[in-house]
Amino acid sequence: MTATVMEARDLVQTYAVRQGPFQHAALHAVRGVSFELRAGETLAVVGESGCGKSTLARMLTLVEPPSEGRLLIDGRDATRPTRAELRRLRREVQMVFQDPYGSLNPRKKVGAILQEPLVINTRMSANERRKAAREMMERVGLRPEHYDRYPHMFSGGQRQRIAIARALMLRPHIIVLDEPVSALDVSVQAQVLNLLNDLQQEFELAYLFISHDLSVVRHVADQVMVMYLGRPVEVAHRDDLFAAPRHPYTQALLAATPAVNPEHRGQRRALSGELPSPIAPPPGCAFHKRCPFAVERCTSERPELRLVEGAEVACHRAEEVLEAERKSA
Repeated sequence: MTATVMEARDLVQTYAVRQGPFQHAALHAVRGVSFELRAGETLAVVGESGCGKSTLARMLTLVEPPSEGRLLIDGRDATRPTRAELRRLRREVQMVFQDPYGSLNPRKKVGAILQEPLVINTRMSANERRKAAREMMERVGLRPEHYDRYPHMFSGGQRQRIAIARALMLRPHIIVLDEPVSALDVSVQAQVLNLLNDLQQEFELAYLFISHDLSVVRHVADQVMVMYLGRPVEVAHRDDLFAAPRHPYTQALLAATPAVNPEHRGQRRALSGELPSPIAPPPGCAFHKRCPFAVERCTSERPELRLVEGAEVACHRAEEVLEAERKSA
């Protein structure tokens, strides 16, 4: 069985925000996220802006500790590590950011950008660092002459290749990809996704793939976690989720995805209304004010994740939702 390289248990992130000169409130950005990520697999995290995806990414990359819960990386506790342990753990998980234009230092040449993680985290000589940087450039499809050029001299797709190469310099086991292709042209997106797939197979990487684009998720993910207002509402295998979504929110997200086939358009109800405030989330099911299946129970009792035909769903009426989905298919 493939080894588990990252495990999250009930991760919570709460921020104190000011609402006036003497008033503070708690903003519940992430409210109980659990998952297991195995080597060579991709877990996609999807949801509207404000659902907690980026906050989750910051916790998983050890940028900030969780308010509650536990995070394990390669079996080691990464929740409250010592400074020395934090330094070791950060080598195991790296991140590729959404904006290839803003994630690279414009004052440094590509060679220096790729060598920087090695300068900080290893005792390699200058010659060893140069060799490692050039080898990684070749692996991501960059030419030798790119080594001495600045980021502004590259296209968006090439810059993202540089960012991917930088993330791989320390040979991590886990890569967090925060919307890695959303800023790229469609043709370039395909090239970068193919590169990520090749690198995953070569290095047996585990990906946590954050995206708004469900058409991309459908091609890259093994498992999909749908988040709403800081909580997972559906966790399923990719094929199961796209074939028969069990949560009304997942159905609404799929309805908002552009479809090439006219027969697939308009089969699901599109989402209406605004995402509630994470400072004052509604009682019961957080989705009940926007849900066409909501009943009285949904307004007072929060549903927990439960197994419904192979998928974990946080919905009191998941069976009825699934049945309605099958009838409309």
